[in-house]
Amino acid sequence: MTEVAEAELEAESGRAALGRALKFLREKAGLSLGQLAEKTRYDKSYLYRLETGKRLSKLAVMEDLDRFYKTGGLLVELWKVARREVFKDKYKEAARLELSARIMHLFTLGIPGLLQTEEVARALLSGDQETESEAESVEEQVIARLGRQQLLYRNPAPTVRIIIDEYGLRRQVGSAEVWEAQLQHLIEIAELPMVTLQVLPLSAGAHHLMDGSLTLMWQEDGSAVAYMEGSQCSELLEDPEEVTRARLSYDRARDRSLPPPDSIAFIRGVLKEFRGP
Repeated sequence: MTEVAEAELEAESGRAALGRALKFLREKAGLSLGQLAEKTRYDKSYLYRLETGKRLSKLAVMEDLDRFYKTGGLLVELWKVARREVFKDKYKEAARLELSARIMHLFTLGIPGLLQTEEVARALLSGDQETESEAESVEEQVIARLGRQQLLYRNPAPTVRIIIDEYGLRRQVGSAEVWEAQLQHLIEIAELPMVTLQVLPLSAGAHHLMDGSLTLMWQEDGSAVAYMEGSQCSELLEDPEEVTRARLSYDRARDRSLPPPDSIAFIRGVLKEFRGP
């Protein structure tokens, strides 16, 4: 393979690579799109969009096609690569919108990136990294996360409301000293004039946002988006009806949360418990 070809291969998106594999397998089997649609019962136009990289299917579709082509899980593995790529793209777009947002409403199960201390951010981003290059990547991510936090101090600052699940306050990250500093940092951030911090207590029971985090953002022109994030998946919602449904879920969580003054008192209580007698 030439250097140019290798460079093109590296630059190829995960979705494009998956589509190319799907087309190769279909043609190798001597099937047209119409014939494949008849055998698999998937719509012809849907299969075409998969092959051209214009659509990413659900996992079950790749599992079906892996069985059909007898490819031993190859398509599922390519799908996972493409899914991670989509996840990163949506995160980047959400981060871009965050920079210009005038109003932000967040719900998180843990400490949100906007409120993390440097030590907690580093601990959460490090994971199981071992190599020198991975360590450098972590430091770059820490710097980027801390940079995002500057939006809380810009002029004019956005109006930010944050709901943290009690679970996130009681799951220690890092050493005792690191976690004590994190809890104290939350109290200090809550004193910023444009920030409202609330705690959703465990006593509130089950709720609609237990599967991940939610960020609602409104721009200067009134347009709104919702960014939902879970384990290895994310969704950026721009359709007004979908954003409204996400906001209703957020409002229900807010209604069940402690009022801001009680929330700060609650965090102080958790900090006192953590420090011990």
